[in-house]
Amino acid sequence: MKDVESLRYQARLMRDVVRLCIDGITHEQSVVQPRPAGNCVNWILGHLLVVYNQVLPLIGQEAVVTEGTLTRYARGSAPITRASEALLFHDVICAWDEVCARVDAGLATLTPHHLDAVVPEGPTGDPYETLGSLLATVLFHQAYHAGQLGVLRRIIGMPAALS
Repeated sequence: MKDVESLRYQARLMRDVVRLCIDGITHEQSVVQPRPAGNCVNWILGHLLVVYNQVLPLIGQEAVVTEGTLTRYARGSAPITRASEALLFHDVICAWDEVCARVDAGLATLTPHHLDAVVPEGPTGDPYETLGSLLATVLFHQAYHAGQLGVLRRIIGMPAALS
């Protein structure tokens, strides 16, 4: 169970960092584009939501948002450049909070046997991908983008979330 508790700890830590980074950001601020290129806070949080939402069925949980709702935030989609292109930031935050709660609940049910199970059609393309290795990759992905949120917070003129 040490592996499961480690995954849960990492997920909670990342969730808390994201919440610190987005605290006080308005919808208008959430769509400010970094220069010369990149994605805005709104897109990144929506993208984090997409990834967790896709993981939920693998850990015995129902998706929070229907897949079509999040198409704008899928990997490879164009950056959001106008507020009208984005979901309301408040709505993305609420969905984020719920998806994180479900990720934690799902992780809490896992056993070492679950973690060793091969994942059918995993996103990495590895035919031997296990649920444990996939979750480790997902948590790395989420943490990578959480760090971007910290930088973007400063770009839009907010004080640092972590010191």
